[in-house]
Amino acid sequence: MILRKYIGTKEFYKKVFVITLPILVQQIITNFVSLVDNIMVGQIGTEQMSGVAIVNQLIFVFNVCIFGGVSGAGIFTAQYFGKGDHKGVRATFRAKVIIVSVMALICIGLFLLFDTELISLFLHKGQDNLNLDKTLAFGKEYLAIMLWQIPLFALTSAYSGTLRETGRTVPPMVGGIVAVCVNIVLDYALIFGVEFVGIPAMGIRGAAIATVISRVCEFLVVVLWTHGNKDKNKFVVGAYKSFRIPKDLLFGILRKGFPLMLNEVLWSTGQAVLTQCYSVRGLEAVSALNISSTVSNLFFCAYFAFGSAISIIVGQLLGAGEIERAKDEDRKLIFCAVAVCLFIGGVMAALSPLFPQIYNTTDTVKDIATKCLLISAAMMPFHGFIHTAYFTLRSGGKTVITFLFDSVYVWVILIVAAFTLSRFTDIPIVPMYLIVQCLDIIKCVLGYILVKKGVWAKNLVED
Repeated sequence: MILRKYIGTKEFYKKVFVITLPILVQQIITNFVSLVDNIMVGQIGTEQMSGVAIVNQLIFVFNVCIFGGVSGAGIFTAQYFGKGDHKGVRATFRAKVIIVSVMALICIGLFLLFDTELISLFLHKGQDNLNLDKTLAFGKEYLAIMLWQIPLFALTSAYSGTLRETGRTVPPMVGGIVAVCVNIVLDYALIFGVEFVGIPAMGIRGAAIATVISRVCEFLVVVLWTHGNKDKNKFVVGAYKSFRIPKDLLFGILRKGFPLMLNEVLWSTGQAVLTQCYSVRGLEAVSALNISSTVSNLFFCAYFAFGSAISIIVGQLLGAGEIERAKDEDRKLIFCAVAVCLFIGGVMAALSPLFPQIYNTTDTVKDIATKCLLISAAMMPFHGFIHTAYFTLRSGGKTVITFLFDSVYVWVILIVAAFTLSRFTDIPIVPMYLIVQCLDIIKCVLGYILVKKGVWAKNLVED
């Protein structure tokens, strides 16, 4: 009887499968290509890999901020679609385009003005005495090219987010697949060169150029499909005739969206600060954590997809006024996500010693990376629960609670712990990483209490 509360029917899992599979496929392919890209750059040298890893950490902050920028409007998109209000969906799409455009301009300006200062924050001598000046130069060279993909990623996010929230998960998946296929082919050709067709080896510049071209391809696929199928995507009909957004909706997006956007800004910068704390133990720590996070993200796709499923399924049920059904299906989605993470975490632990051996780096880096991967594998079920709890709170517009639960916890608990351990103790990087990761178990308890209370189950688009 108790299991019925947590295990759904065949029809339920079929619905979940239809929604999560395209998202999961896209994320697996994207992260697999990121892994291959990372391995290719890792073949050039540790300084090159570290410079690219630092820049990617900085760009990750921007990417997550974009996610936060569209998420506030996305809450309303899912609920308007569940209600059958296409005008409301169109207005939220306009809001997303404005938000991501402004954020992209600000980000490009910051990177142009403070590239040296931002990269230098992560440069510290370690036991292998790697060259910090070379790492800085490689990082700046890579960043200068990667700036071109920022506006493309921003606008693609506005389109893809709206398509997913309206149940169209396949087109963003196709766009992602096209992008990663282009990226992986061009990565090899441009990083190492293809002599018989006259393509020179460009190293990390080639990796950056390949990424920019792949972003162009993804943008074109998603945008052209959306505008070419207006009967399926009514929100784009007249979307650019004006940028008028109803005042009540605009205030609602700002009221609900600002805490969410602030949360993503603080959470992503918090992750960068955590990496900076770890980097005090030397450039080897930066390289090892780059390997660990890139490999881990491939396995973490499991709970990333469930988070998106909660946004879509639960958000649409709340918008349709089916509150109790939303609570029931959310509980089953969370249980399924944790069960899947238990299994995949075991697979990840078994494979953890193998991945670092692929890289052309020092034995110190490989050893640290292996141990960090094992820690991430053990923590995967906990992080799966945290991730799905976050999306549950967000689906009902409880963005202030989400803000406290997510980014405030990172800054008040995790960063304070990492900063204290890195500056005031001599504890090695692996035990430090383990302690900080285990602190997320407390966050699981908080998430369980908040989800169980049901304060998140609200319809935001009632007349």
